[in-house]
Amino acid sequence: MRREAKHRRMRAYRRYIGRHKAVAAVYFTLRLIVVIMAVLAFLNGNYENVFICVLVLLLFLLPAFIQRRLHIELPSTLEIIILCFIFAAEILGELQCYFVQYPHWDTMLHTTSGFLWAAIGFSLFDILNKNRQETFKLSPVYQALAAFCFSMTVGVIWEFFEFGMDRLFLMDMQKDTIIHTISSVTLDAAKSNVPVVVRGITDVAVNGKSLGLGGYLDIGLYDTMEDLFVNFIGAVVFSIFGYFYAKSEHKNAVVSQFLPRRMMPEEAAEEDAAYGGKQDGDKVTS
Repeated sequence: MRREAKHRRMRAYRRYIGRHKAVAAVYFTLRLIVVIMAVLAFLNGNYENVFICVLVLLLFLLPAFIQRRLHIELPSTLEIIILCFIFAAEILGELQCYFVQYPHWDTMLHTTSGFLWAAIGFSLFDILNKNRQETFKLSPVYQALAAFCFSMTVGVIWEFFEFGMDRLFLMDMQKDTIIHTISSVTLDAAKSNVPVVVRGITDVAVNGKSLGLGGYLDIGLYDTMEDLFVNFIGAVVFSIFGYFYAKSEHKNAVVSQFLPRRMMPEEAAEEDAAYGGKQDGDKVTS
């Protein structure tokens, strides 16, 4: 019986992979790259990078966990974007220093995350609206607005996290910006709440030592506001798409590629089988 159950699970798993070939190809390719980087980091004694690689491997399992435990179907397009996003943020951004080498790398990721979180927020309300015993109809405007607010809330919480890491562990997640003009009421000797403007700043000295930056070092404010602004753009873009998607009664095939949905009972059963779950008819033998 155990062997038969194992064969059934293997057949279900192969069927699952067959229907998600693109996702499987991206998943195994990225996973292989991360494993190779983890091995190289370990051989070089860089255990912090090993930890990040292990974390990425665990994050790669998140889509499967959501589908397996919550029976929420992630469209292939959305799942591939999530996997690539994790890889781009942690492996390329952190380990390969893309955040420093490419100034707009972080901007691209925050724009993408704003779009994705709006899609997920839209889906949460949509799923709840479809699966309540007492159903009610939400207007397209409300759904779009709720998706936008969900995305911005996640963006703000993430900035709180970055600030906390910088404050407590000196991580510098909120990257600094070189600027040449500042205005501050702190410089007003009269204490009259009038901002004093300093223009043309070409250098900053700390404890008498020049930093050689060619300007004033802003501590994370510009980076935070830019992150929230591009998150806002991503959220607005999807919210507009989501509005017309709801308006058309969910007939837009493009938008649906970004929206998780609750599985049908037969789909959930096959998902359980593909991931080694218990099927009807399986017997436990000693």
